[in-house]
Amino acid sequence: MIIALVNSKGGVGKSTLAGNLAGWLQAHGKKVILADCDTQASSSEWLIEAAPEIQVVRLANADEVLDELPSLGMEADYVIADGPGSQTETSRALLMWADLAIIPCKASMFEVRALEKGTAFVRQAQAIRKGPPEAIAVLSMVGKDYRLTKDMRDAAAGLNLLLADTPVTLRQAYADAPGQASFVWKLGYHARDAANEIDQLFRELLPEAVTENVVTLRKSRGTSKS
Repeated sequence: MIIALVNSKGGVGKSTLAGNLAGWLQAHGKKVILADCDTQASSSEWLIEAAPEIQVVRLANADEVLDELPSLGMEADYVIADGPGSQTETSRALLMWADLAIIPCKASMFEVRALEKGTAFVRQAQAIRKGPPEAIAVLSMVGKDYRLTKDMRDAAAGLNLLLADTPVTLRQAYADAPGQASFVWKLGYHARDAANEIDQLFRELLPEAVTENVVTLRKSRGTSKS
């Protein structure tokens, strides 16, 4: 499965989600490749230190994405593609191969309305490919007391875009993890809220990843009982 994190705006948490998602899937027994398509290379530098067992590939432009992403998809259970914050052609290329597009955005009406451009890219890819990618927006960097408003839901619905129920809260642990070459669930007690939150989000986005892991565990134990 190829998962692309895309948004033409920078600073919305794409790399935070990409790095943690790659580590989370690897922790659940999946073979994962991180394809870093952002010139800042934040997520790849993070994972090289935090999880050297995860293969990291840097794709510098749209042509490399179009040429190499399909073969990467055949080498792993999941390819996590961290998209750029400005190079729209690279984002378009990612959407031509992705099975799932995750669109992080900040929790304001201005940001959600700005999703219209990014959603248009998704719709173009879906029309060309006659189906995929599936797309879901994730509210990122929200305040601790944030509550999803009806206006926010209506804005996403107007774009015919799914909106994840679990937002990513603005927490220090998300900034600390890359600097400590780790993930939020490994940072101890002070990061427990971030760890629980990110686990809940990823279970919402990829329930089959956890289900498959449980099925594999059951088979290894030689039982079909829970």
